[in-house]
Amino acid sequence: MRRTTDNFDRYSSLPTERENRRTLDLDRIPLRRVLEKLNLEDAGVPRAVARAIPAIEKAAREVSRTFLRGGRIVFIGAGTSGRLGVLEAAELPPTYGVKPGTFKALMAGGDGAVFLSKEGAEDSRANGFREISRCVKKGDVVVGIAASGVTPYVLGGLEAAKRKGAFGVLLTCNYREKVPVARCVIAIDAGPEPISGSTRMKSGTATKLALNMLTTSAMVISGKVYRNWMVDVRTTSRKLELRAARIVSRLGGVDPEEAARLLAETGDEVKTAIVMARKGLSREAARDLVKKHKGFLRPILG
Repeated sequence: MRRTTDNFDRYSSLPTERENRRTLDLDRIPLRRVLEKLNLEDAGVPRAVARAIPAIEKAAREVSRTFLRGGRIVFIGAGTSGRLGVLEAAELPPTYGVKPGTFKALMAGGDGAVFLSKEGAEDSRANGFREISRCVKKGDVVVGIAASGVTPYVLGGLEAAKRKGAFGVLLTCNYREKVPVARCVIAIDAGPEPISGSTRMKSGTATKLALNMLTTSAMVISGKVYRNWMVDVRTTSRKLELRAARIVSRLGGVDPEEAARLLAETGDEVKTAIVMARKGLSREAARDLVKKHKGFLRPILG
């Protein structure tokens, strides 16, 4: 492959490529001190994410609106950023009972790149544009995840989102970049990496924290949480079956055996089982009441 110095100055000046003066001695200090320094660097990440809350709020409202009207939310990224998007899309269905495919993740280099890095795949803006063009429509949300803020694959996807009439969000640790193809930019200044340019470290942590906040808050305002319980959990494993029974027992005010019976009667519909327990209603009446309130338990239970 031909080597090139095109854009050398641009890439070397990215916030995510800065040299960290605090860790210049990492290769000549004791292991315990290395760990202490890495931990100290990580400690500032939550504060950096906190400064991006207004942008996260804007994106979360749009994700919730899109979800409630039956639209799709697509995460697109490369490398560590792409893998974090894959995690979000994979974990939302069991946690909040969303239909598979409502949240989708696209990874530069395809599914195989989740496990085996294909770093050059991120350089194709055309691939990102093409893949988003195929799977989104007007009113959907596309969340581009790029620590550097300049990943061609992600920017191509956001360009396609804009052309399709989807709502584009860029989640980045490049607080300097202006991205006109995104309607919302969540820019986090996590500071220089302990290992210069290793964005799987502080940038990855910041990205994961922001994604947790984005999707969790969107699910909260979409009726998927009552108090602080996941009341649409899917019972896809023994652990989740026990969790569902515990939720029904706690919120329904019944013993674990009665909670398990109600779940069996409702086909593991946690919300319906809770309303049956609290209101003394039949399965059909409880189900209708939940449907009437569009899945929100607060108006039913107070």
